[in-house]
Amino acid sequence: MAAPNPTNKPFSPEEIQGILHHLQQPAVFIHMTRGWPVLRWTAEHLCGCLGDKLVRFRLGRKKETNTPLFETQCVYVEATLGHFLSWTHEQAGADVGPFFEYPKSEYWAYADYKYIATVFQDQPAMFEDVKWSDFGFEGRNGRESTLWIGTAGANTPCHLDSYGFNLVLQVEGRKRWHLFPPGDTASLYPTRIPYEESSVFSQVDVLHPDLRRFPAFQGAGAHVVTLQPGQVLFVPRHWWHYVESLDPITVSVNSWIELEVDDVMRVSEAVTKAVVCALKRAPSDDNRDDWLNPTEEGAASHNENMRYVNLALQVVARRRREELTRDLRDPRPVKRDSRGQIKTDGDPPFVVPFGPHLVSVHRRAETWGVTADDPEVSWDSAPESRRSDGCSPGLSQRGSENASDGGDKPPNPTITTNDLLGCLVHPDVIARVTQLLMERHAGSERRAVPF
Repeated sequence: MAAPNPTNKPFSPEEIQGILHHLQQPAVFIHMTRGWPVLRWTAEHLCGCLGDKLVRFRLGRKKETNTPLFETQCVYVEATLGHFLSWTHEQAGADVGPFFEYPKSEYWAYADYKYIATVFQDQPAMFEDVKWSDFGFEGRNGRESTLWIGTAGANTPCHLDSYGFNLVLQVEGRKRWHLFPPGDTASLYPTRIPYEESSVFSQVDVLHPDLRRFPAFQGAGAHVVTLQPGQVLFVPRHWWHYVESLDPITVSVNSWIELEVDDVMRVSEAVTKAVVCALKRAPSDDNRDDWLNPTEEGAASHNENMRYVNLALQVVARRRREELTRDLRDPRPVKRDSRGQIKTDGDPPFVVPFGPHLVSVHRRAETWGVTADDPEVSWDSAPESRRSDGCSPGLSQRGSENASDGGDKPPNPTITTNDLLGCLVHPDVIARVTQLLMERHAGSERRAVPF
């Protein structure tokens, strides 16, 4: 069989849409980006494109602490890509700008989550270098994508994204992804502090876990893959992921794809934001931590947050009225999948075409700690898909740091504001509150006794 070329991709846009609709696990697409101009976007190339434009970098220390390094704990500098490259290459006497205070031997740097539409607002032609239309998303390009530039060790704390699914193109260098299915949520000890809309963080350092504090993590099932340049990783909805750069310089481009079911999640996120802001903005002795992620522009007022709650509920109600009207035109029973799409009983079962051009990301037998043999995906390796079923045992209980290790006195932990929030905005609790609010808003007869 002839090797794929820019005009002969392994899958057509229509075929990929079918694949994405049925994929329930992470997978890597091979050879789908051949011919994409964005593959020229190395850090050196981008440096020439951006010139003296300042970019914000997040810097973290290279050390093992058994706790995640959240973005609130990092330092930030604004520098040009020229400064960044000189610092990365450790060129003697070169101008490294604000990086001069941070030895490369002690720090990694990450220009993460940069909207391409903002970075290249003066060069809109560059948007066309990203061709998500080859994946069946006509009209989607760099304008709806984000850019990530980092050094070895740069990482994103383990988290899940509340909305949609994710397509990630690796451009330069390699990144290692540790992914966990939604059923592992309780084992990952979710938290909303630091708060960032649409991101639920894990309290666990998944590479160096503290198993005394987080014993349930031993049961989590990590799916691990090293993403190579030119490859595209599909991250399913609500899959947890920790991402780390492996090579001296890495560049990635991603796009989050919206789904109909995101409407309900927007209600959940609006409720979460209202509760977190209400409690964290209240003066108290234990409310002095840096709780708002730097990606957030600021804490909204309670009036504004309640307006978001009501707007989100209105969108869900309108969508459900539209679905009801559409479904009433067809007297047959209607079944919908997790994405809100109608399932048809008469459709033949879809078989995901795993093979040399689509590779499933395996669950690793050892689910925590670093190993030297994490898999890398190449076009001629096509492991069979595996299914990992998990069931969240419900609310996870966080071990108290104040508990006594010995002696006759029983531990007497103090519940903090963050402990209270951990329960109030736990995903299981927020899901139930969202359901109750939607029932109340719709005037459902199944509504509980008025509050």
